[in-house]
Amino acid sequence: MSDRITIDHGSGGRASLELLQSVFLAGFDNPILNNTEDSALLTINRERLAFTTDSYVVEPIFFPGGNIGDLAVNGTINDLAMRGAVPLYLSTGMILEEGLPIADLRRIVASMRRAADLAGVRIVAGDTKVVPAGKADRIFINTSGIGVVAEGVDIGGSKGLPGDKVILSGTMADHGITILCQREGLTIRGDFASDTAPLHHMVAAMLAAQPGKTHVLRDPTRGGVATTLKELATASKVGIVIRETSLPVRAAVRGACELLGIDPLYLANEGKLLAFVAPEAADQAVALLRRLPHGEDATIIGELTADHPGEVLLETVVGSRRRLDMLHGQPLPRIC
Repeated sequence: MSDRITIDHGSGGRASLELLQSVFLAGFDNPILNNTEDSALLTINRERLAFTTDSYVVEPIFFPGGNIGDLAVNGTINDLAMRGAVPLYLSTGMILEEGLPIADLRRIVASMRRAADLAGVRIVAGDTKVVPAGKADRIFINTSGIGVVAEGVDIGGSKGLPGDKVILSGTMADHGITILCQREGLTIRGDFASDTAPLHHMVAAMLAAQPGKTHVLRDPTRGGVATTLKELATASKVGIVIRETSLPVRAAVRGACELLGIDPLYLANEGKLLAFVAPEAADQAVALLRRLPHGEDATIIGELTADHPGEVLLETVVGSRRRLDMLHGQPLPRIC
């Protein structure tokens, strides 16, 4: 690993993993942290709680479909939901740059309140720091969250089983391509908007309809679907095969990715989930998701196998297979 922090260390890809393993896990070593889940599972007085924290540094801070505020609220809710938790409370910490317009801050705070109200959670604690002009980029937000995990819910990245079907709840790369077009001032034809959305209602419906059938949940944010699947294949010690013909991508997003030479499998999503579901329950799970907000384009994209553990293979449109690795480098910095 480099002896200095580079922008690649924030990509959510291989450099991020190296930083996590060599610095943070080595420095803070403990069994709860070492699970490297989206949220920690804690047992306090026989109550199971999920706890998570995340920081948001997206550029631009306002974009079609949302802004840094609702992105922070939804992202933290989703990290809790990926452990099967019911989100309850959030905190928020803000680092503000001198010169930020108060009107912009009010707009961001209002969007956070709306997102929290929509999700049924409360923002109950916070902190604010101000740094001199030029020492930040307008606003950085940290959000932490806590939720309750019901008895019998056992979801984690290591729980995938050979034969499980891989479900993606909607189209890929909407957030990533939206941020890129806004940041670079690209006038590519297409109605691009971020997919930022809370997913806990979707998760709750899946768990209630088919208890014990959903083994793994993860939202493919930084690094995209490909990087997330690689992480999960490693954690569950299984192989994963996905089909290119089954991958849901909006036509405009696909066209923009082809024009720019970017693979949508590696672009960020902020309102989609990946689920590993028992094969006998997969079709019903997809049908359920398609009836829910944000799940209309849900589909089965592949399956888990006992072969090639830790590897993800893409079955291409011409019938060949290619190996998908974690994201290398940083095609789109400050995505979330």
